[in-house]
Amino acid sequence: TQDEDVLDTWFSAGLWPFSTLGWPEKTRALETFYPTSVLVTGFDIIFFWVARMIMMGLEFMDDVPFREVYVHGLVRDSDGAKMSKSKGNVLDPIDLIDGIDLESLVTKRTANMMQPQKAKAIEKATRKAFPDGIAAHGTDALRFTFAALASPGRDIRFDLGRVEGYRNFCNKLWNAARFTLMQIPEGYTPADDDAVELSQADRWIVSRLQRVEREVTTQFDNYRFDLAAKAIHDFIWHYFCDWYLELIKPVLSGESSEAAKAGTRRTLLRTLEATLRLAHPLMPFITEEIWQRVAPLARGEALASDGESISVQPFPRADTTRINDDAEAEIDWLRDVIAGLRTIRGEMDIAPSQPMPVLVATASDSDRQRLSDHRAAIDFLARVESIDEITVEDAPDSATALVGEMQLRVPLAGLIDKEAELARLDKRLAKLEKDLAGIRGRLASESFVAKAPADVVAKAREQQANVEREASELAEQRARIAAL
Repeated sequence: TQDEDVLDTWFSAGLWPFSTLGWPEKTRALETFYPTSVLVTGFDIIFFWVARMIMMGLEFMDDVPFREVYVHGLVRDSDGAKMSKSKGNVLDPIDLIDGIDLESLVTKRTANMMQPQKAKAIEKATRKAFPDGIAAHGTDALRFTFAALASPGRDIRFDLGRVEGYRNFCNKLWNAARFTLMQIPEGYTPADDDAVELSQADRWIVSRLQRVEREVTTQFDNYRFDLAAKAIHDFIWHYFCDWYLELIKPVLSGESSEAAKAGTRRTLLRTLEATLRLAHPLMPFITEEIWQRVAPLARGEALASDGESISVQPFPRADTTRINDDAEAEIDWLRDVIAGLRTIRGEMDIAPSQPMPVLVATASDSDRQRLSDHRAAIDFLARVESIDEITVEDAPDSATALVGEMQLRVPLAGLIDKEAELARLDKRLAKLEKDLAGIRGRLASESFVAKAPADVVAKAREQQANVEREASELAEQRARIAAL
């Protein structure tokens, strides 16, 4: 801030050791502690305010008031129009955070208007856009949305659906923390290094954590808040929640050694605690709430100290010596195997509860070793009944997934109801053919192609290609099942 009244309040309250200094000595003293001043502004007022502030600083202080300027885009409505009270398209952040009912929203948008004649049109548009009002999304979801959309050189077309998506992301993090705390026994104390055994999954998540810490630090330093948000989102959702929490379930609930369980619990807590510190600048409230429970356990303390906050903890810094390429390659292979088997299950409509026999062909020695090492995880996460190696020549009719050169085959005989599946596919194919006929009819019309906007025609052609591809894939799937 450049507000002297505010700074004088801080000085007079004794919050600074140089409270007796005068101006401009106080400014110089502050610059000693804060050498880099950053102005945050929209591009539309650079000339009106930013240039004047620089000229005034040079004229009266012989120095510029800031060294860096972060220019962000404008937040526009979903149609790309600039938000304006006269247009009635303004969204109050408080309403997005706490929620608001439809009638209150209409009243808010049509009150004290500069052009009262537009009130009815604004009311009609509001009722159409928000028929149920606006649900509460929370502060963290809104903050994360703006960070994720803060790409340089672009305005933000505000879409409520993005806030809903990041609210789900906040819920994902909250549920991950709940699961973590459920795995920690009462009176838990982190084990020493010589008393733990780390699994490949533990080494993998620690390695991935170092990479995301390095990435986020780099993006924050470059003011790329969108890329920092993306890195945090991908790590929490796709690595920590979707895979690590699933991979450790067999360890924590199975017959693993106490050293293995101790290593997994310690890694789980420390990874979550570091992740909370990493996400805190973008999601301050939920990370603070979770951190108060997780940090003492990660550090082996009963309770956090009075007044201690995540906001004053050191920001995570990557330790590149803990990046483990071997562990990452191992778990990436395992993820490919499980993803391939899950894809087969989904495409063939095999019930999630039904165990699948798996046949393996063209496996290398390293594939065989990995299948043995990760058998428990494969059985648990892919619901596998058995794994047997065969030659390609001996393979029965089956659905196939490739992991490198290795073939994963699931024989379909006995796993599905052949007649019911054929009937389902025929019904789906008939609908696709009907849709395809309509699209082809539109594209065959010279008047449609000539008069319709170019983007509409392009979208129709893209839709035709997608439907044709889906129909081809379903026809191949039907042929395989009919041959059983």
